[in-house]
Amino acid sequence: MLRSLYSGISGLRAHQTMLDVTGNNIANANSTGFKASTTQFQDTLSQLTQAAGGPQAETGGTNPAQVGLGVKVAAVTTDFTPGSAQSTGRATDMMISGDGFFVTDKAGATTYTRAGAFDFDGMGRLVSPDGSILQGWTADANGNVITGAQPTAMTVPRTLTMPASATTQAKLEGNLSAETAVGQSTTKDVRVFDALGAARTLTLTLTRTAGGWSIAGADGNGGTGSANLTLSGGRLQPAGPLTVGGVTVDMTELTGYAGVNTVTGSAVDGSAAGTLQSFSLGADGTLVGSFSNGGKHVIGQVALARFTNPAGLEKVGGTAYQPTANSGAPQLGTAGSGGFGSLSGGQLEMSNVDLSQQFTNLIVAQRGFQANARIVTTSDQVLQELVELKR
Repeated sequence: MLRSLYSGISGLRAHQTMLDVTGNNIANANSTGFKASTTQFQDTLSQLTQAAGGPQAETGGTNPAQVGLGVKVAAVTTDFTPGSAQSTGRATDMMISGDGFFVTDKAGATTYTRAGAFDFDGMGRLVSPDGSILQGWTADANGNVITGAQPTAMTVPRTLTMPASATTQAKLEGNLSAETAVGQSTTKDVRVFDALGAARTLTLTLTRTAGGWSIAGADGNGGTGSANLTLSGGRLQPAGPLTVGGVTVDMTELTGYAGVNTVTGSAVDGSAAGTLQSFSLGADGTLVGSFSNGGKHVIGQVALARFTNPAGLEKVGGTAYQPTANSGAPQLGTAGSGGFGSLSGGQLEMSNVDLSQQFTNLIVAQRGFQANARIVTTSDQVLQELVELKR
């Protein structure tokens, strides 16, 4: 049989594979986080018909004569160029800007993906559309995240409660008029909390004295305290600390200029218990919850993974990948550190498929297929001529 016949057949097969890859790219043009693939060809073995001859004293050297035996697909490579950002406004949607993959788990199988379209399930876990659970690290009661531990399911329960905290610091600031008559008083109430989150009122009574002001404090639990302020050059200098029922009052910002009284009091810390209202995603993957008591508390941090050779990953469907012997082992870390990209909330990474390039590839593959089909038909005609030599 003619070698060209089999070369044509190999060309048909190779260009059919190119058509398959290009068709898959176009079909996934709107798949979140999808990465396009490219087809690479290479020739097969060549048949040696004449070996090379070395040059002699009176005879020149000759080059080898070889006839190629066709083409084959050398590789189908995944292009990990980042896709464009698509704003969704959904807090559970996440996008990686730079290198890295989300780590997900489904039935004990760990996979990696660039598609950040997550949502809550009935247990408050962040899951992908196919039910894979996003992995990360959960913060402790103090909001600390231990990123060196093994990642677990990223959970944001709607019943999450921010613990109450006792008020230990309060503050008085503003101006106490120097024109106030000696013996005249003004009262300021400050709302404070105990360790269980129960509110009480800290009442501070400020009385004008000959040398400045005196402050007497009392709270609803019977706590009392007092301090004196000395007027010096428009500033009021505390003679000592004022502590009432475990709450220390900062008076260093008080002034004593002539004019109106503008003094105000407020708690610096402490709050009642609060329930989770919403959460936001930081650039480092930290989930920060906003609670009904006005406080913010770290809930956890999303884990990212990277690979020495991302192109060596194997696609397993659902826009997910799994490691292979040539991808390298996954390296876990946090967004924005150690070569990992940053995270953006309320956005998704679109497919990186370039439709103009893909349609060009379609034309190239189609014409390549047609040309190789002509090789087959031409070889068939040559065989037909050989058959007809004997009639």
